[in-house]
Amino acid sequence: MTTGRTGILGGSFDPIHYGHLAIAEEARVVLRLQRVLIIPAGEQPLKPGGSVASSVHRLAMARLACASNPFFEVSSIEIDRPGPSYTYVTLQILHDQGFDDLYLILGADSVADLPRWHEVRRILKLARIVGMSRPGASFDPAHLSQILPGLMERLIVIDGPRLDISSTDLRLRVAQGRPIRYQTPDSVVAYIETNGLYR
Repeated sequence: MTTGRTGILGGSFDPIHYGHLAIAEEARVVLRLQRVLIIPAGEQPLKPGGSVASSVHRLAMARLACASNPFFEVSSIEIDRPGPSYTYVTLQILHDQGFDDLYLILGADSVADLPRWHEVRRILKLARIVGMSRPGASFDPAHLSQILPGLMERLIVIDGPRLDISSTDLRLRVAQGRPIRYQTPDSVVAYIETNGLYR
């Protein structure tokens, strides 16, 4: 089975917003990906304290946000399994399912953090790393390649869309009664309001 080029965009998505969607689409077009899997994390190892909204809500918001793009697929693969959502486990499962050409899409801050990731060398074997530049974040490829030999051969750097939106800021705005429309899809705004999230 061959599934073609598949992008992977993981994260808390608490909530998902246009910054996430824009980098997923940028990677899809630039790298000619056949699909991008949007994967909300169950329990993020590097984010102690966890997410604010439950996994059920975060998954539902991701599905609403991605509904209009036929190239985006939302996967519950990390939410469905117990324990920390280690990326290398997710990539291995996808690889075993026949996804043989994987591209892990990361913001610049996450690329800089790669040395801290669990089993990072296995990640580099299972997927190419797509480093997406974003406002206020950068990484030094030369320095990283000293810590992670072989990274440069697996790294693709893309100058991403400059949308300076953060989930943390959106949650704060909701808590303060300020608008988040035009920063995340209207369907997500409505879902947050209907379910009383982040209040």
